[in-house]
Formats: sequence, C-alpha cells, structure tokens
Amino acid sequence: MNMVIPREEILAKYDPRVFKNRKEHIITVDSNDPNSQITANSRAVPGIMTHRGCCYAGCKGVVLGPLKDVLVITHGPIGCGFYSWGTRRNKAYDPNGVWFQYCFSTDVQEPDIVFGGDKKLRKAIDEALATFKVRPKAIMICSTCPIGLIGDDIHAVAAKAEADYGIPCMAFSCEGYKGVSQSGGHHIANNTIMRRVIGSNIEAPQASRYSVNLLGEYNIGGDGWEVERILERCGIEVVSIFTGDGSFEKIQKAHTATLNLVQCHRSINYIAEMMKTKYGIDWLKVNFIGIKSTIKSLHDIADYFDDPVLTKRIEDVIEDEMEDIADDIVYLRSMLEGKTAVIYVGGSRSHHYQLLMRDFGIKCVAAGYEFAHRDDYEGRDVIPTIKGDADNKNIESITVKPDPDLYKTFLTEARYKELKEKMELDDYAGMIPDMDNGSIVIDDMNEFESEEIMRIFKPDMFFSGIKDKYMFEKSGVYSRQLHSYDYSGPYSGFAGACKFGHDLVMGLTIPAWKLIVPKWKKESVLEASFEKKGVL
Repeated sequence: MNMVIPREEILAKYDPRVFKNRKEHIITVDSNDPNSQITANSRAVPGIMTHRGCCYAGCKGVVLGPLKDVLVITHGPIGCGFYSWGTRRNKAYDPNGVWFQYCFSTDVQEPDIVFGGDKKLRKAIDEALATFKVRPKAIMICSTCPIGLIGDDIHAVAAKAEADYGIPCMAFSCEGYKGVSQSGGHHIANNTIMRRVIGSNIEAPQASRYSVNLLGEYNIGGDGWEVERILERCGIEVVSIFTGDGSFEKIQKAHTATLNLVQCHRSINYIAEMMKTKYGIDWLKVNFIGIKSTIKSLHDIADYFDDPVLTKRIEDVIEDEMEDIADDIVYLRSMLEGKTAVIYVGGSRSHHYQLLMRDFGIKCVAAGYEFAHRDDYEGRDVIPTIKGDADNKNIESITVKPDPDLYKTFLTEARYKELKEKMELDDYAGMIPDMDNGSIVIDDMNEFESEEIMRIFKPDMFFSGIKDKYMFEKSGVYSRQLHSYDYSGPYSGFAGACKFGHDLVMGLTIPAWKLIVPKWKKESVLEASFEKKGVL
C-alpha cells in the first residue's frame, strides 16, 4: 500500500472555504521535514459534524466526574447532566459509598431561564445533602450553556453553601461554549483544583521518598488500579490519582509526593506545571498503555529515584510480569501482525495505543486527536510559537509562585540536567515523533473525513470515541471504543495489553457486523415515480 496519501484526496469534495480551513489540520508524517506544522485547538467549521465534546464535558465529564467523595452538581438542563453520567466507566471503590455513581442536576426549565436558577441550585444542594447519610468531602457546581447566558451567580451560591454547611464548595463556570472543545474544561477544572484542593491539607506528613502522584489517569475499566498494583509491587507509593478512583482527601495531600507521573498530557499538564513551580515536584511523562511503553516508564522512574535496591526490585517485577504473558505475546503476534489501524480519540490515547498495537505488529496508518493542542502532536518545544487568540483568552490562565514552606526539590541541578537528556522529564515530545513516515495525522476529524479515511486506507480496525464508533461498525469495519473500552479492560500494564490484544482477536475473527445485510440492500424501502414535464 502506498502510505503517502495527499490530504487533497481526503478533502476533495469540500468547497474552497472549508478546504482552506481543514487543510492545515492534516499533515503527512515526514521526519525529513522539520518545518511540518499542524493546526489544532481551533473552532470546528460550523455545520460540520465534529466528534468533539464541549467545555462542560471536559470539566465535569473528564476531570471532576471521577472524584468519588465529592458531590458534583450540574446546574443546567437535565440532558447535559445525563450525558456526563458515567459515560466513561470510571471505576472507583469506597466503603462509605461512591458519590459519582449518581447524577445530580438542577434540571433547569424554561421558567428558570426567565426568572433565574440560583434558588433552584441552592435547593438542589440542600436536597442532595439531606438525602444521603454520608456527607461528601466537597461540593462542586458545574454550569452549562444556558446558565452562562442568563448569568446565574453560581460562585455566590457556592460561597453561601460553604458557609452554611462547613464543606468546601467550589463553582466552575465551564459553560459548553466557553472553549473550542473539552480542552478548555480541563483547564478550568485544574485551575480551581490547584487553588483550592492541592496542598490544602498542610498537616499531612511527607510521603515516602519513593512516592508519586499519578496524573491524567481516569481508571477507565480499572486501568488506574492496574498501574497502582504494578507501582506498589515495585515499592513505589501512590499518594493520589487525578482523578480515576481519586478522592478529594488524597488530592489535598498531593504536594507531599516526590514525583508526578503524567499519563494524559492534554488533560493535566496545567497541574503538573503548576506543582513544579509551587512545590518543586518534577513531572515525568509516562505511558502505561503497551508492554514496551510500560517497561520504559518503569525504567525512567527507576532512573529518576536512582536507588540500586529500588531498581533491582523494578527489574524483578518486569521480569516476573513478562514471564506471565510470554505465551500470550507469541499468540497475539501470530494473529495480529500485519493488520492496519486508524485511531482517533482524545487525550494521549491516540499516541499511547499506537505503541500498544506496535507490540503486536499492528501498523497505525492514520491518527488524530479530538481536542489536542499543537504540543500534543509536535511536543512542548513548540509552545512558545503557538499564537494566542480570543478563544485562548476566554479561559483563565493562573500563575503560581514557590510556596515558602512546602517547596522542595529531589534532584541536584546536575542530576536534573543529566536526566533531561535521557527521558521526558518536565517535557513531552508529542505523538508525531513516534509515528511512521507516510502515515497521516488529522486533527478534529469529522464524520465525512472519517468515511474518507476508511475509503482510502481500508483499515482492519478503527479506534474511536462514543459518537463515531457505530458508524464504522455499520460499515463492516471492526471498531473499539477507547473512551470507555466497550465494557472491557483494564488495558494498562502487562496483563492489560494482552487483554486488549485478545479483545482485538475476538473482534476480528468474529465478524458479526459483516454477516448482517441491512434491509435497504436487500429490498427497496422507498417508492417513487418520475414524470418528465419538460424544461422550464
């Protein structure tokens, strides 16, 4: 197959205006072209069926939703709340009950739009606290589009509720229209978490010398638990996880950890950077999706802590885990090697899963992100060259200073420089450097372009989100939904990678969708007649 597909072929049917807009969002990977640049984090073309989510989805659905000891209320119409209710299968356990399994909404109606919904919000908080015996550790209010338009002061309601109940109450003005995608919602959520939650337990004792926070891990299908199991087996303490199976209480003492591990760069790089500035905690880009990626991440962690005993323990764990999956790897490569795939998801998943598929010999021919910025594709070196616009300025960007009491560094300056040369320490190189020459990178891919990608590449499998999955399946192309794993998982770590491989083999060898012939292909479902009356 000729892998160099000009973007003109994908965009050929667009009118000139749309073609001009979209052509900058598609590039062909060419390692010999250092000037190659992709356009990202800009508004979708009106009228095009984008697969993106909104700002509210990023704030409530991604970052705040998985917190298990927090009451999160959606102030807006019930549809917004329902859409963000458990859609990502974030798993959590708490013997005292898990709050996020419930969907709390003020169910705003037309009279509230006219007369204001502040009182209804306050009443909803009262009702929620009166309904459950166990008090949440905090209350978080997320507003949707209508609330921003009518101007309800959710921050005033939050302040009153905090004073009345003695529970931290935070408001998030994350109306869906506020950013170009859910990325803006991540930023809004992280700003308040940094201001109000991290470091708020100043009495918390320092965590162990080999301790980490796991940032950007949302425990979908149990991924976070599997990563936590491996790390703890290595002798590494996990202080907190942001935010899969995460808790308000644990995040309050996140500042006591020695190192931050960043799994999903896009959703959490804000917090990693601010914790570096305020507390001196380095962050390391890791990837626990894929066998080789997991090994590399564990090696990087061992190098960072630089303790022979810890390093030996990590090597023993790797050897033991690899021994357990040795037969699976041979089998899965025999079944999957040579297959082709397209992946279009959010966060860092489009990058991470390419590396997992490579473990089994699957070639990724095209990949893209729903809500990335240029640095997610090209690496953080390009951040100073990214031009701000009105959309960027619509989201508050906060600055922090070193905390006079809590700031500390683990590495000497010389050791820091040494490690910067060999690993992604306080850095991320982006997705493109890990892609093959000739493959396609496509930002904010829409419904039409998805069909064109399928027509041109004819991939064996297509990995996508919840909105686009069924389009591929109905086309007879095997698809997996990588936002919630289609009721499977975990896919992280060693055993998780093999679980993913077995799911692929199962899907590819049982082509159920190809056995189904739609009704319209067997018989005519429309009756029509045509009568020629001449040309007017």
